[in-house]
Amino acid sequence: MVFFLISCQPQSILAITIIDGEQIHRSTTIERVPAALLKQVGINLLANDAILLNGQPIAPNQPISINQSYTFQVRHSVALTVNGKVIQTTAETIGTALVQAGTQLYASDQITPLTSTHVTGPMKVTYIPSHTITIMQDGRQLSIRSSAATVGNALTEASIPLFGLDFSQPPEEDAFPSVGQIQVTRSSESILLSEKPIPFKTDYQDSSNVELDQQQVLQVGRTGLSVSRVRITYQEGQEVSRHTEPEVVVRAPQDQILAYGTKVVIHSTAIDGIQIQYWRAMPMYATAYSPCNSSMTGCASGTAIGLPAGKGVVAVDPSMYNLLAGQHVYVPGYGSAIVGDVGGGYIIEQKLGISRSHWIDLGYSDSECKTACDQWSKWITVYFLAPAPVNIPLPN
Repeated sequence: MVFFLISCQPQSILAITIIDGEQIHRSTTIERVPAALLKQVGINLLANDAILLNGQPIAPNQPISINQSYTFQVRHSVALTVNGKVIQTTAETIGTALVQAGTQLYASDQITPLTSTHVTGPMKVTYIPSHTITIMQDGRQLSIRSSAATVGNALTEASIPLFGLDFSQPPEEDAFPSVGQIQVTRSSESILLSEKPIPFKTDYQDSSNVELDQQQVLQVGRTGLSVSRVRITYQEGQEVSRHTEPEVVVRAPQDQILAYGTKVVIHSTAIDGIQIQYWRAMPMYATAYSPCNSSMTGCASGTAIGLPAGKGVVAVDPSMYNLLAGQHVYVPGYGSAIVGDVGGGYIIEQKLGISRSHWIDLGYSDSECKTACDQWSKWITVYFLAPAPVNIPLPN
């Protein structure tokens, strides 16, 4: 009897609004099962479609309670192709669809289109998940999560970009690893410059336009410059290597060119109260000798020119004698003399470093030498008296 009475009760009429995409259906019904009342207006649900009742999900076969009005929203399932794999979803946005499919999303994931994009139909989605990895730098550890394509991009995202000579392990161009760690090494370089002057050479050119023994600068010499560089590499502030690069000439030297005068000019002067005319006045290192007081073994009274050894005959190195034999000279403090003998100029050159062409040996008799020879072994100006010889030696 109770069942009969209940079944005979009049059913309440519901006012319903059904939103199906851009279509809106309004109707009245006594149906309580959502799937059935949707079918009444010609909407057939597929297996993965969803129904919202007043904005909240409801099972298609779950009867609704009695109320005056309801709004149903139908969300048809669409296919999302995520990295080539198809999932069916009724979610409103891509982000919601991925979460409903069991994907845990992170802010560092790369999702194209964006997670906030509304799902309006079949779509292709590219999803690059992020990974957690440890960055080691300066003895410190930093844990980051990134979906960067390369190690370098991940470091830039983490505000740890590589500059200059900095490097990482794995290298910055490698793919971002899903496990492990990234070691960042800060590296720098300094350069030490060392300059070294390159001396210039001096070349002489004989010139008949310049007075004998005088010099004239034809080209000014210029010192060159070479530079060597030492590259010092530092890692984490500590020096790890030094590399010396080959020396580079940054400025080549320029030779000095001097004109050496060969023009004979006769000069007059008074020396020791005696008026003389000379064509050359040359500083020479003067020594003294006598027949029995020389570098020769024993006594030698003769000379190369045939005159007896003694005062008035002077000796020079053979290289000078060959051109000056018979030439008259005046030596202050000694007097007039003739170049008539040869001596060991090379010995002076070896002992004192004096050029052979600038050495003269003054002759004395043995008796004179006892008191006079000791005053020599010194520099003095020697005057070569006019007339000048045809072949004039140029001193070294």
